[in-house]
Amino acid sequence: MKTLYSVLLCTLITAMSFGQEQNKTKVDTTKQKINKLDEVIITGNLKKDPVLTIVTNNYDKDIVQPKNVADLFNNINGFSVIKRGNYAIDPSFRASQYEQLNIQYDGGTKAMHACPNRMDPITTHIIPEEISKIEIIKGPYTVRYGATFGGVINMVTQKPDYEDYGLHGKVSAGYESNGNSLVNLAQLQYIQEKYDIVANAGYRDFGNYEDGHGTKIPSSFRSTDYGIKVGYNFSNDERLQAHWRQSFGRDVLHAALPMDTEYDNSSILALDYKLDNIGKVAKSLTAKAYYSYVDHLMTNDNRPSFMMMEAASGVDATTIGGKIELNWKPLEKLNVFSGLDAMHVARDGGRTRLVKIMNGNMLPTPMTFNDKVWQDSYITDLGVFTEAKYSINPKTIFTAGFRYDHVTSHIQDPEADFDALYDLNKRTEHNVSGTVSIKKKVTDNFTLEAAYGRGIRSANMIERFINHFTVGQDPYEYIGNPNLKAEINNQFEIGFKGKQPLKNGFNSFKYETSFYYSFFENYIVGVIDPNMTRKFNPMLEPTNVKVFQNINESYKTGFEAMAQVDFLNDFYFKAECAYVYAKNKDLAESLPLTPPFNTTLSLGFKKEKIWGNIQYNVVSKQDNISSSFGETETEGYQTLDIRFGVKPIKDITLGVAVINAFDETYNNHLNFSFTNQADFGRTPITEPGRNISAFLQYKF
Repeated sequence: MKTLYSVLLCTLITAMSFGQEQNKTKVDTTKQKINKLDEVIITGNLKKDPVLTIVTNNYDKDIVQPKNVADLFNNINGFSVIKRGNYAIDPSFRASQYEQLNIQYDGGTKAMHACPNRMDPITTHIIPEEISKIEIIKGPYTVRYGATFGGVINMVTQKPDYEDYGLHGKVSAGYESNGNSLVNLAQLQYIQEKYDIVANAGYRDFGNYEDGHGTKIPSSFRSTDYGIKVGYNFSNDERLQAHWRQSFGRDVLHAALPMDTEYDNSSILALDYKLDNIGKVAKSLTAKAYYSYVDHLMTNDNRPSFMMMEAASGVDATTIGGKIELNWKPLEKLNVFSGLDAMHVARDGGRTRLVKIMNGNMLPTPMTFNDKVWQDSYITDLGVFTEAKYSINPKTIFTAGFRYDHVTSHIQDPEADFDALYDLNKRTEHNVSGTVSIKKKVTDNFTLEAAYGRGIRSANMIERFINHFTVGQDPYEYIGNPNLKAEINNQFEIGFKGKQPLKNGFNSFKYETSFYYSFFENYIVGVIDPNMTRKFNPMLEPTNVKVFQNINESYKTGFEAMAQVDFLNDFYFKAECAYVYAKNKDLAESLPLTPPFNTTLSLGFKKEKIWGNIQYNVVSKQDNISSSFGETETEGYQTLDIRFGVKPIKDITLGVAVINAFDETYNNHLNFSFTNQADFGRTPITEPGRNISAFLQYKF
C-alpha cells in the first residue's frame, strides 16, 4: 500500500476532440423541437436520475487514440477488464462481471454472446468510435432497466446533431505502433425537421502486440462494422427511431482460450418509440423492441492440439427483447415509472472433433465425434416494475422501486450424459427485487446519496447447461446445474460529492466518494466434484470436474474516491482510487476475479484547441485470491500514459498518445492464462508494452 501513496504525479483526460464547430448555416430558431428518446438514463435532472451514478467523459469529444470498447472502461474509477486476448475482453465493476452486470446499448438494447468461452462478449458488437458516453448505475438501485444484480452499464451511441440541418459527416483514421494496428471510420448524417439519418462504417485491423520484454502475444484480429440509424418525428411530441447495425469479426486469435475465432457475425435491430406530453397525469410513453443474432465459428487449426485432434465449433445466439414504460404523475411531488419488459435468449450449436491420436496411439483412421455445446437451450425473463420518486422538498428526492421477474428456462436437446444427471423439465423461477434510496442536495455545491438495493440474477446458460467444457480460468471441465437458485445481492451504499471554489490561482476543488457493502445469498461458483471425472481427454490433469453450485455465505465491501483541483484556469490535477474486498466464507478464500487496489494520478490541461495529460497508474499486489478458481497471486505494477490533442485548423483534430511509456512488463490480475499455445506455459497473458498511437479526424 505504501507504494500506492508514494506516487503523486499525473492525470486523466480522454483525449481527442470529436467536437465540432458548427458549419455554415445557423440554427433556425423556429424549427420543430426534437423529442429525445430515452436512450440516455442519466440526464442531469435531480428529480429523474437514478441515485449513485457515474457519467463518463463524452468520448466523441475527447478521444485521442484508437481504442476497442473495453479500453473505454480502463479509465473509469472502479472498473477493471477481464482479458483473454485483444478482442475477447469483458468489463468488471467492483468484482462483478458477465451477467452480474446489466450491460446494454441506448437504454435497453442487448446482444448476448454465442461462444461459451465468451470470445464474443457484448462489447465486441460495437466499435468505440460509435460511443458518445458510458453511464453507470453503481448497484441494484433501479428496477427500470431489466433485472440487475451488480449495476447497470449503458453505452450511449452517437445521436444526430439536431443543431444543424443538412448533410454533415466525419472521417477518421488511427494507428498503433505496437502491432501495426489500423482503425478507420466514416460517418454521415442528414438532418431535416421531420426526419434524420445517421450512417457509419468502420474497419479495424489489429496485429499481434508485444509486451514489455518484446514477447509477441497472439492477439490479432480484423473487424468490419456498419450501422444506420433513422428517426422520424410525427409531431413535436412523438418520435419513432430504427437502428440497424452489423459487425463481422475475422481471424481472431485468443491467447488465453483453447481455440481461435474464424468468424463472428452479429446483427442488431432496435426500434424505439416515444410519445410525450400525453395529459395531466400520464406524461409520456416509451417503447423499445430489439433483436440480435450472433453466428460464431471457432477452430483449433493453428494450435498444438490440432496434431492430435481437429476441432470446429459453430454456435449461435438469438436475443429478442423489449420494454414499454409509462411515466405518470398522480401528484405534483410524485413521479412514477411503471412498465414491463422481456428478454429471451436462445442458443444452439455443436462441436465436431476429428480425433487422430487416442491413448497415445495414432489411429489408422481418424474418428469423428459430435458434441452438443448449448444443447438447444433458452432462458426467458418477463419482468414488471414500478419505480416512484417523491420530492420531499425541492432538494431532496426519495425513490422506491419494486420488480418481479418470471424466469423460464429449458434445455431441449440434451446430451445423454447430461440428461442422466438431472431431471430436465422446463423450470420456472419467481424473482422479487427492489430498492429504496434518498438523494439530498445539501447545498448548491454538496450532494449526499444513500441507497439499499436487492438485486437478483438467475443463473446464466453456462452455469445451467454447459456440459464438460473448459469455460473457466483454470483447465477444469465444467458442468452446469439447471437447479441453481438465483443469486441475491443485498447492497448498501452511501456517497457524497461536492465542489468548493478556491483562490490565489486555484479555481476549484472537486471531490466524490462512495462506500458500499454487499452480502450475497446463493452466490454461484464452480466447485470441484471428486465423484465425477473428465469426459474429454480423460488422461489429462485435472481428472475431476467442476460443477456449478450455490454457496451460502459470501460478501464484498469497498469504496471509490476522487479528488480534483482545477488551477490557472486551464489546468487540473486529479487523483482517483478504488478498492474492493470479497470473501467466500464457504471456501475460506476470496470470490474470484476480485481486482487489487489501484490509484490513478493525472495532471493535464484543457484549452479550446489544445489539450493534454500525463496519467500515472499504480496497481497494488493482489494476494487475496480464489485458489479454487485457478487464480494465482499477482505482483503490483506502475505504468505511465501521455496523451496530447490539437485542432490545428477548423474541423481537423489530431491526437497522439504514448501508452505504457516505461515499457513495463505486467499482467492484470483478471487476465486469463495462455491456453493451448505452442510457446507459452499456463501463465497469465501479459499486457502490451510501449504503444505509440496517432489519430486524425476531419469533420464537415
